[in-house]
Amino acid sequence: MAAGAVNHAALAGVRAAIIDLDGTMLDTVPDFHVAINAMRAELALAPISAETIKHMVGKGSENLIRSVLALDLDAAGVEQRFEQAMDAYQRHYLAINGQHSTLYPDVIAGLAAMKAAGLRLACVTNKPIAFALPLLEQKKLRDFFEIVYGGDSLPKKKPDPLPLLQVCRDFDLAPSKVVAIGDSSNDAQAARSAGCPVLTVPYGYNHGHSIHETDSDGIVNTLLDAAKALQPMS
Repeated sequence: MAAGAVNHAALAGVRAAIIDLDGTMLDTVPDFHVAINAMRAELALAPISAETIKHMVGKGSENLIRSVLALDLDAAGVEQRFEQAMDAYQRHYLAINGQHSTLYPDVIAGLAAMKAAGLRLACVTNKPIAFALPLLEQKKLRDFFEIVYGGDSLPKKKPDPLPLLQVCRDFDLAPSKVVAIGDSSNDAQAARSAGCPVLTVPYGYNHGHSIHETDSDGIVNTLLDAAKALQPMS
């Protein structure tokens, strides 16, 4: 689907939105870049580029660190060094969380417009909750959301539908009334499995693949455009 084209029928009656964090509201790759290379230095591994890291983001910290280690180590080596690497990564990430990340255009305006239209908002991210909450606070996003779930808040993370279905239960809304908004196939797969409509943004990470390859109900250039697409339907 082309950017700007939206399936309004799929969005009819939407009353809430579940919004992703990394790659949707914030460009956090610069934070990942600093923390991962500090971790790699502890393990006597050479630094890697931000572009390499960008393609690994979105499936949770465990997957990220295993992918980073797999650049240098075989499967047995990855598992042998994983615990040490994860400890170092978490320590370094917490120390710099948010310092190098930036808001994408019109994120605040989009969230404000959704709230003004009466939509209830939840943030569902695969980022650990201990990273997600301080980041949302620092960037002045936390107060927009009634609910925030991190990748370790529930037994399963996206692309499993569980976090989205939990939000639907929390809001006491049918999945068809809750739109998911994200930047990757993780978000779209979770939404489709949950029975939620889904909008995608074109500027995020999506594991190195074009968002145009992802099944969604529309590609919106910003969260403000998402709000405009949802407003008549709310």
